[in-house]
Order: sequence, then C-alpha cells, then structure tokens
Amino acid sequence: MLSTAVHLATDTPAQLLPSRQLMAFTLASHILLVPFGVALPFITLVMHYRGLRRDDPVAMKLARRWSAVMAVQFAIGVVTGTVLSFEFGLLWPGMMGRWGDVFGLGFGVEAWAFFLEAVMIAIYLYGWRRLKPWTHFWLAVPLPLAAMMGSFGIIAANSWMNTPQGFSLDAQGNPTDVDVRRAVFTPILGTEYWHFVVAMFLTAGYVVAGVYAVGWLRGRRDRYHKLGFTVPFTVAAILTPIQGFLGDSAARSVFQKQPVKFAAMEIVWKTDTHVPEYVFGRLHSDGSVSGGIRIPQLDSILAGFSPDTKVTGLTSVPAENRPTAAEATLVHFCFDVMAMIGSVLILLALWYAWLWWRHRDMPDNRWFLRCASFAGVACLVTVECGWIATEVGRQPWIVYHHMRVSEAVTQTRAGGIWTMLGVVVVVYVAVFGSFLAVLLKMRTRWRVADEAAAGAAAALDPETDTPYGPRPRPGAGAATAGVPSGSGPGTGPSEGRPGDDH
Repeated sequence: MLSTAVHLATDTPAQLLPSRQLMAFTLASHILLVPFGVALPFITLVMHYRGLRRDDPVAMKLARRWSAVMAVQFAIGVVTGTVLSFEFGLLWPGMMGRWGDVFGLGFGVEAWAFFLEAVMIAIYLYGWRRLKPWTHFWLAVPLPLAAMMGSFGIIAANSWMNTPQGFSLDAQGNPTDVDVRRAVFTPILGTEYWHFVVAMFLTAGYVVAGVYAVGWLRGRRDRYHKLGFTVPFTVAAILTPIQGFLGDSAARSVFQKQPVKFAAMEIVWKTDTHVPEYVFGRLHSDGSVSGGIRIPQLDSILAGFSPDTKVTGLTSVPAENRPTAAEATLVHFCFDVMAMIGSVLILLALWYAWLWWRHRDMPDNRWFLRCASFAGVACLVTVECGWIATEVGRQPWIVYHHMRVSEAVTQTRAGGIWTMLGVVVVVYVAVFGSFLAVLLKMRTRWRVADEAAAGAAAALDPETDTPYGPRPRPGAGAATAGVPSGSGPGTGPSEGRPGDDH
C-alpha cells in the first residue's frame, strides 16, 4: 500500500525505489481482481435467487456460469494476494516489526475470511446438481459476507496506517499498551470501508453487465444476454448515487483527519479561506498552479459548505513531512479522474432509470449500451486512482506521523529487489494471460454449447436447461434430458448434456 513516487531526500536508501515499484506493481495488479472477489458472489446469488424464485432456467444458467468465473478469479486472486502478503514482511520489515502487534489483527481477520471464502466457494460449486435447490442457495448466502469480512480486515489495517491510534509509545518510540479495539476502529475506518466496498460492487456490476451489453450490440438479442445485463447493471445503478454520497463523506473525513493529504488532493499550497477548486491543474514547487480549470471558492465550499471554510495548505508542515509537488499533482489528478467518472456514472444510472421507466424493458438505445459497455473499464480506472490518491497522498509516511517509508524499508540490496520485480512482472503477465485465456475458452465453450442446443429438440433448448435435476445417462433420449428448476436435488456426475457447463 505504498506509492510509486519517490520522495526526494538526501538520505533515501537505494532499495526504497525498487521496493516501492515492486509493491506498487503487485498491488495495482491484485486490486483489479478485488471487485470480483468481493462483489461477484453477491451478484451471482442475486441471479441464483431470481432463478429459484421465478423458476427461471436462464437465470440459473447464468448463476452457474458466473460461479465458475468466480472460482477461476478466486484462484488467481490467491496467487496475487499471497505475493502481497509476503511482500509486507520482506519489503517493509521496519513497519511490521514495530507496528505489527498494533494493527496486525486486520490481516488476521482477512486471513480467516479468505479461508472461509475458499471453503464456501468449494461447497457452492460442488452443490450444483448435488444439493436441493434452496439448500444449495442458503449454504451460499454467507459467501458474500465472508468476502466483505476480508475487505474489512484489509481496510481496517489501511485506515490504521492513515489514522493510527490504540497505543502508547515508550521512551524508545516503540508502541506499548495496545488497545486492539481502538486500533481496529480508527476514525476514518467507516467512511473508507463503505466507500471501498460499494466501489467494488459498482465495478463488478458494471463489468459483468458490460460483457452482455457488447453481446447485445453484436446482435445476440436473446433473453440470456438481456438478463445477464439487467441484473448486474441494476445492482450497480442503484448503488451509484449512494457511492456519490459516500465519496463526498470520505473526502470530508480526509479533510478533517488528514488535512495535508486533503491539501495534496486539492493542490492547496497555503492555508486560507475562499480556496478555489482546480480541475486537472498542475502544482509546481513554488506553489503556482498551471493548466486545469479554476473555480473560485469552490474548494472551501466543498470542504465545509461555506466559502469561509479554512482549508489547510501543504506549507502548513515542513517540506520533508508532506508530499512533493509532483506527488500532489499525481494525487490531485487521480482524485479528479475518480470524481469525474463517478459523476458520469451517476448520469448513466439516471439515464438507465429513465429508459426503464419509459419502456419497462431492457434499454435498446445503442448509445446507452455503448456507454454501458465502457462503464466497467471506467470503474477499474477509478479503483486504481482511488488507491493512488490514498497511498501517495500519505507520503512520506507509511504510518501517518509515526514512521516514514524510508524507515520501514528492507536492507536487502537494491539490485536483488530490481531482479525480483522483473521476475514478478514476467510471472504476473503469464498468470493474467492464463486467466484471460481460461475465461475466453469458457466463453467459447458456452457459446458453442448454446448454439448446438438451439438447433436441438425443444427439451434441449438452452433456456430450459437447468442446473438441477438428474442428468441423462449416455445414450438417453431427449425426453429425459432435464426437469424444471427447483424440482429436487441432482444425483451423479454431469454427463452428456448439450449446453452443460459443469
């Protein structure tokens, strides 16, 4: 959770830059998978519930296929998450050695949640065709809760790094008298956690819906693509305006608890009232701002609902205790990108609501569907920008006002860390390439199966195929190919069903 930017200092260790680059690369890669680990189980269960409640075989097929994607994503996340866990100890032993007893519970919570999620995913996958329909569903209900608990552990640790508390310091500066409850529930935890979790739900919803929006634009206008779009997109659209309020609340928490970080986010140089807002401006080392759009007094109004609100500037602290001008510009740019995309998504959600209200059906406006197909990618960009703003804005501190990044870094030679970065890049390219190859192969297999089933007898139509019920034995006729959804538990292994994705 460290920035890639280099804080200029005469005593900067040589290993600091490669350590930051390695941590930044692995975190930026891993965080692209996090939305699906956190939110895809919930979206899958929403579709699963719809399939059971309405006896809808198309919904059941989508839920089952999404569960397969969820499992593949979880396996890749295990690899990237494990690498991050090792890097905390290997790259930043100063932080973990001194402060691990204070904030380490968050990592413990995340580890327990990880194991619970692994077990529940295994049960959920095994349960298709082997458990009674509603038993299978209810056994999976805790899965999204386990995913959210894992997020809570990580965000609790990160919020402590931003607003550390729950300890006293002895004469040597080491923490004593640890209060675990206060260390976990820091002042910024609530806003940071809910802002993060809702962002994960938005991202997963828009990415999944975007896949089916592209299919719809390419002419695959069947109920399968219609339902695959409307359910995740509706979940994301409902949460989008809520995220707007949460984002505003999170920014105001930063203003109150981390005023220097807020100054970096808004490139405020001197403490003052009636502070203007700069949209995509660049801060220089002398405090001047070039480029961007200047809106008078708006920053003070956004921070405290009044132009008389005093906003702390970067020069309120010595230069060595604040982000550099380059770091502040990066933080500000990322913050503005996040805010801009969030505003556009609110408009997209309102557009969706209006089209649905008019037609009571999936919107068939091609411009809307084009925008919807890009929404998921835009959300992934905001996720990356949000973490950059959070971590780079805290510089030069790894534990805010208590330990600098340079004090926490490993003593390993810089050359070895650069070599490790090269190896990790190669491995991650292979891992993510394999992940995409598996997803594309699954997509092709499902499409071929559906096309084959579309030309078969009505009993084998893909929209009547369900994940529950007995499977035909080899050579069995079409009349025994399936039973309606919700008819009872399945038995035996999957065999010979066109369109079966087991």
